Amino acid sequence: MTGHLAPTDGSGHGRGRLPEPPSLLLDLYRLPSTPDTHPSIFYGDRDPNALPTPTSSVLSRPYVTLTFAQSLDAKIAGAGGKQLILSGKESMIMTHWMRTLHDAILVGIGTALNDDPQLNTRHLPPLPADYSHRYRLPRPVILDTHLRLSPGCKLLKNYQARCGRRPWVVCAPKTVPNDIASTEAFAQRAAVLQSAGAHIIEVDADATTGAIAVKDLLTALHEHGMRSLMVEGGARVIRSFLSAAHGDSPSRGSSDRPGDKRMVDALVVTVAPRLVGEAGVGYGSGLLADVLPTFEHVRSETFGPDAVMALRVL
Repeated sequence: MTGHLAPTDGSGHGRGRLPEPPSLLLDLYRLPSTPDTHPSIFYGDRDPNALPTPTSSVLSRPYVTLTFAQSLDAKIAGAGGKQLILSGKESMIMTHWMRTLHDAILVGIGTALNDDPQLNTRHLPPLPADYSHRYRLPRPVILDTHLRLSPGCKLLKNYQARCGRRPWVVCAPKTVPNDIASTEAFAQRAAVLQSAGAHIIEVDADATTGAIAVKDLLTALHEHGMRSLMVEGGARVIRSFLSAAHGDSPSRGSSDRPGDKRMVDALVVTVAPRLVGEAGVGYGSGLLADVLPTFEHVRSETFGPDAVMALRVL
C-alpha cells in the first residue's frame, strides 16, 4: 500500500506517511490523493461537503456504489440468511477503505438483524500518533420499512458510546385504517428507536408491493445532504438496486435529463475462493436480463485469497 507524507507545517497535523486507499478504488472513483487533501481523512476544520467523494451526474440522487462479497457459486449468505464470513482480511480492509470514500453506507433490515453490523472503519491501519485528524466515517443507514431494528443493536450502542455516527433508519409511514393498535405499535417502536439515538426518515412505500422504491429512497437521502452512498446488502436490497440500476423513469420532481435514469453508478464485487452450496442465499433470483445494467470494467485485483472486480455502470 502506498502513502504520502502528512503535513509538517507546525500546525500539529502530524508527521510520517499516511496510509492510502487501494489504487483500484482511486481509479474507480477518479479521486485525487494529495498531501493537503486525503480522500479518506475527515478534516474537522473544513466543510464536510467540500471533502472529496464520488458524485453522480444525476442531480436528484447520490452517487451509488453497490458492493458485496460472494462465493464462487454466487452465494452471499448461509441458509436462512445466516451470516457468512466470505471476505479475507485483505479484502475486508479494502472494503473499509471504500467506506471512507462515501458519505453513507446502507444495509437492509435483514442484514441488520442477522449480522448486527457496525458499518465502521475499524480494520484500517492506524494513523500516525501525532496526526490530528481521523478517518472519515460513513453515516449508517438502515432500510427498515416496518421499524424492526433492535434498539440494542451495535450501531446504536456505538453512537451512544460516541464511537459511531447516528444511524438513520428509513421506514414507510404506518397508518392502517381501522387498525389503531398497529398504528400505535409502530409509533411506539419509532419512539423507542429515537430514544436510543436513531434518526428516522419516512419515505412512502409502493401501494402495490409495500416496499420503498429505490429511486424514492435515493431522492430522500439526497434531500438529506447525502452525496454518495455505499450499498452493502443483503440479498433483497442487492436485487432491488440491480433491478433499478439503469432506471425506468426519473425520480419524482427530478430535473434530470430524460436519458439519465440510472440508479447505480459503480459495482464492486469480491469473490471468495469457496463454495457454499444450494442452501446458501444468492441475489440473482428473479432478476430479468432486460432490466439489468451493462458495465465498463475498470480494474480487477487480488486482495489476499480474494478477487475483487470494480466496474462502472454504463
